[in-house]
Amino acid sequence: MEEVERFRLRFPSRQITYWANRFPDTSGDDAPQRIGVRARSRGFLTRADFLKLCSWKTPRSRPHVERNSEGFIRAASQTAFSTRDERLRIEVLTLLEGVNWPTASVILHFSHRDPYPVLDWRALWSLGVRKPSSYGFEFWWGYTQACRGIAEETRCTMRVVDRALWEYSKERQR
Repeated sequence: MEEVERFRLRFPSRQITYWANRFPDTSGDDAPQRIGVRARSRGFLTRADFLKLCSWKTPRSRPHVERNSEGFIRAASQTAFSTRDERLRIEVLTLLEGVNWPTASVILHFSHRDPYPVLDWRALWSLGVRKPSSYGFEFWWGYTQACRGIAEETRCTMRVVDRALWEYSKERQR
């Protein structure tokens, strides 16, 4: 069993909107947000939308994620969006070629009805945690719960929390 990390903001939670507003360009979120709306409506991702989300997280994954068939993407994303089991939600997405935990978190972040943070080394740093050598469910679930707690406490969307964590790290991490 993995040790559950303690995630603590390096700055006061009342500053979430301040740091989120310093995020340089939110227009890059437009396409992923539209994809998320479509995916929630359909209950699954199309291959084209899947490829765009993966590219948004890391363009380097393209040769790998392109190996996934339309049917497999649909089945995995449909399972992730319909199950009540948190572990299955994230781990079924990692069955897709080229999709690791951070990319799976992007898919959930934009496409799931429930709020999920983007798993990113910058956001982890802003929560006082180093990127682990490998990810696992306990770590991801602790991170998700911490981010949900921040979103609830600050009454901000998960996207605002995500931007704030990323931007704080970008400006403060050496």
